[in-house]
Amino acid sequence: MKSILLSILILVPLWASADHLDVIEVKLKDGCTLEKYVAIATDFNEQWGKKYGYHAEVASPVQNEKLVSIFWLGRTANTEAFGKAWDAWRNENMDAKSLASKLQARFDECSDNEARSGFDLY
Repeated sequence: MKSILLSILILVPLWASADHLDVIEVKLKDGCTLEKYVAIATDFNEQWGKKYGYHAEVASPVQNEKLVSIFWLGRTANTEAFGKAWDAWRNENMDAKSLASKLQARFDECSDNEARSGFDLY
């Protein structure tokens, strides 16, 4: 009985913590290539995301109902970390000279966001 209780106590923290997945459906604008968008995402990760525990990858569908879209897959340790990163991103974008604002301008020049979803990953 003790070993069952101990096992439960050990596993509960694993169930209680979950990464947060930030998924944005993106359409590239005319003249913007996947390579250019990935370069912006790489700069985002290295220059901004790392500081806030946010890392993104770009998914290009091979099989999907929306083959004209690409997908931003952002990840944080949990939803609380995502919220803190989101607050920082939004607040920094109010300053046109900030790094976040400059990165956002590059994203806006290259792409349009079509949809956004958030998920807890277990």
